[in-house]
Amino acid sequence: MRSRIVILLVFVLLVAACAGGSSEVEVLRLATTTSTADSGLLDAILPAFEEEHNARVDVVAVGTGQAIELGEAGDADVILVHARAREDAFVAEGHGTGRFDVMYNDFVIVGPGSDPASVRGVPLATEAFPAIAAREATFASRGDQSGTHSKELALWEAAGVTPDQEARWYKSLGQGMGDTLNFSNETGAYTLADRGTFLSQQANLPNLQVMVGGASIDENIDPALLNPYGVIPVNPDKGNIQGELAEQFVEWLTSIETQEQIEAFGVDTFGQPLFYPDSEPWRNR
Repeated sequence: MRSRIVILLVFVLLVAACAGGSSEVEVLRLATTTSTADSGLLDAILPAFEEEHNARVDVVAVGTGQAIELGEAGDADVILVHARAREDAFVAEGHGTGRFDVMYNDFVIVGPGSDPASVRGVPLATEAFPAIAAREATFASRGDQSGTHSKELALWEAAGVTPDQEARWYKSLGQGMGDTLNFSNETGAYTLADRGTFLSQQANLPNLQVMVGGASIDENIDPALLNPYGVIPVNPDKGNIQGELAEQFVEWLTSIETQEQIEAFGVDTFGQPLFYPDSEPWRNR
């Protein structure tokens, strides 16, 4: 009888040990842009992934350039960014296993209500930027190698204008989108922002208005202001990469269920989504 009890206790301990091992929380390192964090999107959707996969997502929200560098160094398991040429290069150079469409929103030019450069309602960013430069109206650049900063530089180039980095009117901040918007609000500067972050913080930005891009993405007729996001699992060959969990994250993020969450995010508060779903499963549904 005593031997049976001992065997039973050993069995119970083994079962408990196995159960404890299976319940161990895995950690996924996600390097992403400040816009996905500042807008509140990640806070809204990530708990579902964490619960479903018994995981914790550690988010590092930085500019796209820094997120890509984290991936290149093997310091992230997956990246969610918005600079298509750099994303394609990241994969082509072997740092990522593939790029997958996730969502899009758009960029807008915001500025003070007084509009000293008279750009309100101008249809194209490449028309507004020269007017801002000609008037030497204060312009706040993120200056942080983010996706938004890359887009801003591309727009200046397309407009045929090269801002003098030392000019008093051009402020290169080296800050994220939220801080750049706050600076613009306080100083009466124009800036380029993704619409999602601007809408999510607009209540705290009383001095800023959308100058170029309209009241919604449907009113934005400038194709250069489209802002697509992609997700890329980091190559497991870098070592210490949660490759399987990263692949599961991509599958979850691009799934119909999560895309529906993305589509609904912001509608109740702002009357429009802050991001629009665009994964392959969503397009083919």
